[in-house]
Amino acid sequence: MAQRKLKIRDLTLRDGQQSLFATRLSQAEIDKLLPFYENAGFYIMEVWGGAVPDSVMRYLGESPWDRLRIISKAMKGKSLLSALSRGRNLFGYVPYPDYVLEGFYKEAIANGLNVMRIFDALNDIDNVRESIRLINELGGIADGAVCYTVDPKTEEGPKPGFFARLFGKKAEEPEKIFTDEYFVEKAVEMERLGAKIITLKDMAGLVNPLRAASIISKLKAALKVPVDFHTHCTPGYGLASSLMAMINGVDILDTNIWWFGGGSAAPAIELIYIFAKKLGIEVEANMEAVGEIRKHLLAARKSLAAFDLHKDHMQRDFDPLNDKLPAEIDAQFDRAITAAKALDEDTLLDACHAIEAYFGFPKPNEIVKNAEVPGGMYSNMVAQLKALGAEDVLEDAMKLIPMVRRDAGLVPLVTPTSQIVGSQAVSVALDRKKGNPDYSNASNQFISLVKGEYGHTPVPVDPAFREKITGSPVEKPYDVSSYKKPANPTLPEYGNVPLAANREEELLMELLPNVANGFLRKLRAEEFDAKKATEAPAAAEVKEEVKADDAPITGPTLRAPMGGRIISVDVAPGDAVKKGQVLLVYEAMKMENDVTAETDQVVKRVFVRPDEVVGTDAILIEFE
Repeated sequence: MAQRKLKIRDLTLRDGQQSLFATRLSQAEIDKLLPFYENAGFYIMEVWGGAVPDSVMRYLGESPWDRLRIISKAMKGKSLLSALSRGRNLFGYVPYPDYVLEGFYKEAIANGLNVMRIFDALNDIDNVRESIRLINELGGIADGAVCYTVDPKTEEGPKPGFFARLFGKKAEEPEKIFTDEYFVEKAVEMERLGAKIITLKDMAGLVNPLRAASIISKLKAALKVPVDFHTHCTPGYGLASSLMAMINGVDILDTNIWWFGGGSAAPAIELIYIFAKKLGIEVEANMEAVGEIRKHLLAARKSLAAFDLHKDHMQRDFDPLNDKLPAEIDAQFDRAITAAKALDEDTLLDACHAIEAYFGFPKPNEIVKNAEVPGGMYSNMVAQLKALGAEDVLEDAMKLIPMVRRDAGLVPLVTPTSQIVGSQAVSVALDRKKGNPDYSNASNQFISLVKGEYGHTPVPVDPAFREKITGSPVEKPYDVSSYKKPANPTLPEYGNVPLAANREEELLMELLPNVANGFLRKLRAEEFDAKKATEAPAAAEVKEEVKADDAPITGPTLRAPMGGRIISVDVAPGDAVKKGQVLLVYEAMKMENDVTAETDQVVKRVFVRPDEVVGTDAILIEFE
């Protein structure tokens, strides 16, 4: 009988750095690793998509297209390159019309992308249908990802009466929505649409080992295409559930290389390799080349110390090809395998946690485990509340997540719905602290989600709640005809050049307009300065700074409902504004929020400008 083989999708350069180090790995650091990656023999390398296009522009001042091209050139076709796409949302936070999808996929494949892992935050098949078709037609490999999630806990979960109306069940028996059959049904439909790989995408690491065994085995029985398992170690299940997936026939496993593994990321390939050897499974990767990457990856991690929560207690170094395991730890690997085969979940988890503790990987995050939310969503909420000086509402916000999620149609918690739900839970917690009714400040994205613009939610939104949030009880899908392509202005200050110089940059403007705007303006400024460097220096342009008037405030004011960064100011002193008119747009909790006029008024003073960071209740505008 031929030896079973396990293909590896390496996540180090995308999901690994995103999960652990805020997606701050620079191209310069990646360039040092690529010569060793060339011969690592990974089936797939995930290098793009997710937060990469946004982050490399926003924080590193780099081009996402350059990153893809450089990696593709270095790999010479020896590993498939993959990206993560949010279906109709691509890498952004709003739905896009089909022509934007086609333009982006076409450009990505032309620049070296092979596999597009396509998921939808709502598991709405309609939202991935066109992406699967386009990727296949353009010569790529469509990887359909089913997002794993769980039903809210009973004590905080759906109201029995609501499900009784939906499903005709007895009121005291809340219906389980996210069964094994739910995920298999979604996977089979994606395969029917043309997906060449199916991924069980466990973005929060909530697939416990027994559930991994049941779902993976059912997916293998129902599908003809390869099955991939993607999970995270945040709540403490990742390593054990990956072992269980291996035992139950998974074809592809997502891993990271040692220094970028464990914690809130996927398991380390080195630990998976030991399990595979004991199981008689061949890991299809060159572990000697992986060892070379591991050596150089430590320096890359140290360069990210500012974003590394575990920089002072990193895991101990380990080479599975040359380092001998202590007998007691080797025994824990055997104990884990025996427990997994016996479906003894408690012993399996105990053995895996002992292995991770010996090597010094982060302990399971009990808060994330109990709250059943992605680690990134939790850390984002913590960071935002610290910025607001409102850490005291964190516990209340976490408790509100099941309610907000239920009200919004039991959406899975993955980008962008995790940000939407997390932001709204914080907002409701602040509402309650101020004595305001729940949902007094609904974000634009939450309104769109409840309205139906993100797609069909796993269970219908209560029409009464939809009317409360959106003004209408009727579900309204995203209207592609309302999409407006961002303008590409001419920049007189930089020699009358267009902001976006080519199709690639135009696509960045369509995908992430605010981030791309700042990135491209800086790029045009650098080009202009370089051109002028050999010419006589022009008189320095004196920019008039906006100064706040020190005069006392006597008129009505508009205050920030939540702290954040000002994106745009749409009014000026002296403007007469109408009720409902947008006055400014600001970003809070990664969500863009319109601030509108509550009555007809005349603007007296504006106290903020674009890119300024403001706190909760900061005065934004004074009216006459």
